[in-house]
Amino acid sequence: MLYHLFEWFKQQGINFPGRQLMEFQTFRVMMAVLLALIITLVYGKKLINLLSAKLVGETVRDLGLAGEQAKKGTPTMGGIIIIMGILIPTLLFARLNTVYVLLMLACTIWLGIIGFIDDYLKLRAKRLAQEQGVAYKKGDKDGLAGWFKIFGQVGIGILVGSVLYFNSNVKIWREYTGNPSKPEVITKMVNGKAKYFVESKEPITTIPFVKNHEFNYSKLLPDSLKDYTWVLYILVVIFIITAVSNASNITDGLDGLASGTSALIGVLLGIFAYASGNLYFADYLNIMYIPNLGELSIFLAAMIGACVGFMWYNSYPAQVFMGDTGSLTLGGIIAAIAIIVHKELLIPIFCGVFFVEILSVSLQVTYFKYTKKKYGEGRRIFLMSPLHHHFQKKGYHEAKIVTRFWIIQVMLVVICLVTLKLR
Repeated sequence: MLYHLFEWFKQQGINFPGRQLMEFQTFRVMMAVLLALIITLVYGKKLINLLSAKLVGETVRDLGLAGEQAKKGTPTMGGIIIIMGILIPTLLFARLNTVYVLLMLACTIWLGIIGFIDDYLKLRAKRLAQEQGVAYKKGDKDGLAGWFKIFGQVGIGILVGSVLYFNSNVKIWREYTGNPSKPEVITKMVNGKAKYFVESKEPITTIPFVKNHEFNYSKLLPDSLKDYTWVLYILVVIFIITAVSNASNITDGLDGLASGTSALIGVLLGIFAYASGNLYFADYLNIMYIPNLGELSIFLAAMIGACVGFMWYNSYPAQVFMGDTGSLTLGGIIAAIAIIVHKELLIPIFCGVFFVEILSVSLQVTYFKYTKKKYGEGRRIFLMSPLHHHFQKKGYHEAKIVTRFWIIQVMLVVICLVTLKLR
């Protein structure tokens, strides 16, 4: 909103010191980080006090883990703080007429509502148990039905996939070497040289570590089904968003783990968005140029600031948990932006922490069922899943596990950054 207000001042010929600052994307990125930090730090404490007063506390199952009983009663639904820290700076500093920004605002609100409803239903079940004087136990019936969560994730997947495939403002620029006098050719001076481009709407993704590093989804279909590439593309988007948001949800089991990991991933995606949205950097790095994509770096800056600010209260020992309100939202945001910047094939790398967490659960459940059917007794691969609980069972302190997972995440981010040049 501030960006558009300052643009209006410019159109009206109103000048004052500092008016031009809003024209610089880097300035708005820094302001978004700063404001998100202020919002989460200042209003985070107020929200924690409100949640505590409303008895919005976490119920902890007895899993035999060190320090788990100390978490009992810690306020949850703290993801509201993160969502506020993302939405407010984005609304103030981003260009709101950009399709990517509008899409991510919708994605944040959509998944935030789903997570909030889930957390609220769990809270209501807890209160009903207290009123009836019965022991409350965490179970499958105290939150949002699993199918409804999936339905919500599929819904946002359809929205994201449809907009990216059909919206006329979603396009990439291809360097053109033919006749530059054609009307569809765009001429730009890039790094001191005249270069020619044409707009393209091909559904492509980037293949890491490969020289000719683009892959068109239509190649997965026979010629007779090329017209239905949009169906395949939307199904891929649905799968990615559902998988990553659920993986983020599972990772949120230790103080600061999900928020710190998401902040580091946000830094990587912010670099990708800024580089692909800047014609000069895109030309230098030999990556695809996506017009208006750079505005997403402001959204991601707000997300980074919100996650870091939230860690002030969520680091060990946590004063608040993000709940599904935060974990589902962060996972969905990461998945959607990875698709927007055409880096979805890198997800298993930069979401490696999320990936091993959800993989550990899948392997544990599958192996337990298999051995129970074969031997009459279920056996386990890990002492406990998700993986972070396995290390807790081995005697590692919670803070040490989280720190080491962060270190691994930093390594994964660096590996992904290397793909910008190493092909």
